[in-house]
Amino acid sequence: MKVFLSNQGNLRNFRSFVNSLDLSDPSKLEISTHDKWVTVHPANLVIAAALAIQVGKENATIIGQVPETGLYLDRMGLYDLTKTNSPFNYHKKEETGRFVPIKIIKTADNQSRFITDMIPLLHLSEKNATIVKYIIGELVRNVIEHSFAQNGAIVAAQYYKKTNRVSIAICDTGIGIWKSMNNYWHPRTDLDAIKLALTPGITGTTRKEGGTADNAGAGLFFIKSIAKIARNYFVIYSGSGEYTLLKYKKRVKGMPRLYADPDRDSHNETDNAPSFQGTVVAVDISLDETSEFNDLLANIGEVYDQSIRERKRKKYRQPKFI
Repeated sequence: MKVFLSNQGNLRNFRSFVNSLDLSDPSKLEISTHDKWVTVHPANLVIAAALAIQVGKENATIIGQVPETGLYLDRMGLYDLTKTNSPFNYHKKEETGRFVPIKIIKTADNQSRFITDMIPLLHLSEKNATIVKYIIGELVRNVIEHSFAQNGAIVAAQYYKKTNRVSIAICDTGIGIWKSMNNYWHPRTDLDAIKLALTPGITGTTRKEGGTADNAGAGLFFIKSIAKIARNYFVIYSGSGEYTLLKYKKRVKGMPRLYADPDRDSHNETDNAPSFQGTVVAVDISLDETSEFNDLLANIGEVYDQSIRERKRKKYRQPKFI
């Protein structure tokens, strides 16, 4: 397998990164970089980390001439997952409030530690930070409980002071969304499965509308809604399916509308990406606490409850034949 880390590693260009992946040889991994400048989003980073963990440290290498900006790869812990020695010498210092390096989460204790480490990155009021922490925690918990990923969830986060933005990514090399959804919903394609997973009230653990008390099928919908309200990007990639929520245009007045149907949001999609065994979820969140952002939780909850009621009514209206 081959991963190329370019000089345009952001969610806006996530499709280009995905299309550059070479997953043909699962026995080894080569990671290369742009020769002059490296820009790495946590999404690209956790994919590289997950693949390195999958093949094993002795079968993973970072090749080529890595530029000085590649120091970020060392700080985030990518070199530690490969047999390549880091060419960088620097004084390691406390990075609280700047980033959370690659973490492997297999237990509830691991999850709690990641959330604790992430708190300083959420330069928000206590109320809004609690919302974001809860949703990210739910996504990680779902990976642990439902992806059947032997290597757990691989997570990383970065705070960008200049734009007051936090970027978070979660990756696993488990069964993927299609298999997770197939027991009850039988999606035709990986992309169909992703859209089901993005729909509030749909969960791979039951056919029941609204999910269960433990899994309501809302975590991905919530985090996508936060990205939309904050006018930022959100991506989800599993199997050969990839969905990218596009930025809500700032020139449009009023609060962005939240839709239960992911097809109604402005987005790009493909069902022809290199087939990735597992799932990647990544989001950029602007931390400017606008009135829209502060009203987020109430609006998400309202749309979620309404969508469940509407689908139930639609189902009960369908003719039944005896």
